[in-house]
Amino acid sequence: MEKRIGVISVLVYEKNHVPKLNTILSDYSHLILGRMGLPMREKGIQIIALIVEGSTDELGALSGKIGRLEGIKVKSLLNQ
Repeated sequence: MEKRIGVISVLVYEKNHVPKLNTILSDYSHLILGRMGLPMREKGIQIIALIVEGSTDELGALSGKIGRLEGIKVKSLLNQ
């Protein structure tokens, strides 16, 4: 299985789903090389950037689970 490196960006609009998000990130911590968070309180959102490495299936599962949370948007960019 070929591993790919990429970035997953997460926009959090509703804070009540953050515990579920953190549980998912903890479950997939073996794929996460780095994490940066930026709270934008004046706009009411939080931005999280994840640097990840894993198979396409693993990274798709991670972004898919995050994307199913209400009030959270996710986009991913993987290398070729």
